[in-house]
Amino acid sequence: MIEPFNPSSPIYLQLCERIKNKIIRGSLVPGSRLPSVRELAIDSGVNPNTVQRAYHELEESGVTVKKRGQGTFVTEDPEILEQMRRALLCRHINHFVRQMKDIGCTEAEIVKSLNDYFKQNEGGEGQS
Repeated sequence: MIEPFNPSSPIYLQLCERIKNKIIRGSLVPGSRLPSVRELAIDSGVNPNTVQRAYHELEESGVTVKKRGQGTFVTEDPEILEQMRRALLCRHINHFVRQMKDIGCTEAEIVKSLNDYFKQNEGGEGQS
């Protein structure tokens, strides 16, 4: 099943984020080959030019490397991978904190609620 795209954000950027998430999750390991542009376009239901733009963006940021005649591969540079992981973590935290503040939570309430959540869910893995 094709995952829908958010109409308020460029599709190529959403593809970049999906690929980065797969790398961080471990679905795509360092050094692994990404699908061809045509394969990903078909799987995602988008134009191959959109996939090409996403791949170019990932290559420019160092997340992937292109090997002539072989395809596009996930970088094996641990610094880039850790930097990408930290950036994603910060984005999620910023989004979460903004939402909590929008509903009137104080910093102390947010921290207490997180601590309570982790205590109740053995590290937070029990619920979503």
